[in-house]
Amino acid sequence: MEAKAVLRNLRSTPRKARLVADAVRGKNVSEALSLLRFGIKKEVAGDVAKLIGSAVANLSNKGGDAGVEVDGLRVKEIRVDDGPVMKRFRPCAKGSAAAILKRSCHISVTLSS
Repeated sequence: MEAKAVLRNLRSTPRKARLVADAVRGKNVSEALSLLRFGIKKEVAGDVAKLIGSAVANLSNKGGDAGVEVDGLRVKEIRVDDGPVMKRFRPCAKGSAAAILKRSCHISVTLSS
């Protein structure tokens, strides 16, 4: 069985989130969660851990009464896509303005047994 979960409009740059996603891709769910909680010291790691937990919960709701073994699940796919970009401007010399891009991202996770 497969389970999916999507986190949209996360206020972190996709480049920083891809570092965390590459670290957990293909691992067991229990191993990935322990790595995210204790091994990776990035702010995005907590959000990715919550997303994987949400995917496990989606699978348990989808399965019905049968319990889901977390040990048998793997992170089949984790993808980080660009989200909307907020554009802000800062004054510069000679009356001009410099753009500040506040990026966001979408993260999607697929778990499989």
